[in-house]
Amino acid sequence: MPIRTTHLDCGARVVTEDLPQVRSVSVGLWVGVGARDEGPELAGASHFLEHLLFKGTESRSASEIAEAVEAVGGEMNAFTTHEYTAYHARLPASQLLMGLDLLGEVFTRPAFRPREVEAERQVILEELAMEEDCHEDRVLTLLGEAMFPGHPLGAEVLGSRESIGAMGRDQISAFHHRWYRPENLVVAAAGALDHDVVVTAAQRHLAAVEPGTPPRRQPPTASPQPLRVLTQRSEQAHVAVGLPALSGRDDDRHALAVANQVLGGGTSSRLFRTIREERGLAYSVYSYQVGYADAGALVAAAATGPGRLAEVLALVGAEIDHLFERGVSGRELAVATGYLEGATALALEDSGSCMSHIATSLLVHGEVPELSEVLDRYRRVTLDDVSRALARVAAAGPRSLAVLGPLRRGQVERWVA
Repeated sequence: MPIRTTHLDCGARVVTEDLPQVRSVSVGLWVGVGARDEGPELAGASHFLEHLLFKGTESRSASEIAEAVEAVGGEMNAFTTHEYTAYHARLPASQLLMGLDLLGEVFTRPAFRPREVEAERQVILEELAMEEDCHEDRVLTLLGEAMFPGHPLGAEVLGSRESIGAMGRDQISAFHHRWYRPENLVVAAAGALDHDVVVTAAQRHLAAVEPGTPPRRQPPTASPQPLRVLTQRSEQAHVAVGLPALSGRDDDRHALAVANQVLGGGTSSRLFRTIREERGLAYSVYSYQVGYADAGALVAAAATGPGRLAEVLALVGAEIDHLFERGVSGRELAVATGYLEGATALALEDSGSCMSHIATSLLVHGEVPELSEVLDRYRRVTLDDVSRALARVAAAGPRSLAVLGPLRRGQVERWVA
């Protein structure tokens, strides 16, 4: 079987996909802890830790880690989400063991040298400043705060200036010690590889690490806020509309993906056609869905001139209402499912995307379906399935609206009253 999974005695899970036709191998560590698992004082700890693990281990400096990867033509990176943190590298297939040993070392023996902590603190503060300057991202952060008030799912993954500025080296080390445990880990690899080699390397690095436990999470309970407005100088007004939706483990998530594709997932979508193609009101207009372990959201977003925001808001609301009231047509269903099938297949053409797919599937869903099964789940979606998923979203809760631009709250309130 091209995809194999092994559960180690220490609690970690190892998943691989053999791709004998490629010349590369991608390896990754997917840790089941993210921004939603941090208290206010530790907001941004997962992301801070993501930066620090590649800064050095007990026996290697940051430059030695970087040189080891680049000397063979490879690349490494990491990212943080609300529910997991990932560390990964893509290398020539002959360097599989080097990549596994490198990732195993940074996972189990990070140095957390004080000077490196301080250097990365400044890097993250600059990253926060960059995010604040990116209005398209900032309006989505505002929307998250409105949809999940007082809950870490609504918080910025990077943390805040205050939390990052105050977070100490010992706090970050303690966070790592608590959550970076085998029970909370998926080791993944894809490419021209031997599954048993990956298992042996993982066992060697993790055998002496205490198993630990995954974080216990509380779902959002507070009612969404209807409106968030940030008045800021900008050439455009950025707007995002969010609705509570299905979790990432819901059986109807594939049907909702079809509905999202029809709403604003591509250039044939209703939002793109109505707002951009027919009226020329925006360059950027789109929708997307996000599914967490116990919550979700359906989001539509656009950017337009401040004087045209009222019209864009009305059109976005009308398209969402129309979707809920009438569902999708047979033609739209065929186009959307065809796109999702094709895009999924195309996205899994290289070792890096395959590694990411099998790691996320095992960590989030507890299973790793073959590509044929993933595609079949989209093919099986019917008009009734889409209608059912939309009815559930329509009944899940009120909409939230976030607006960023040179507008006052009172102006926006009049437009949405």
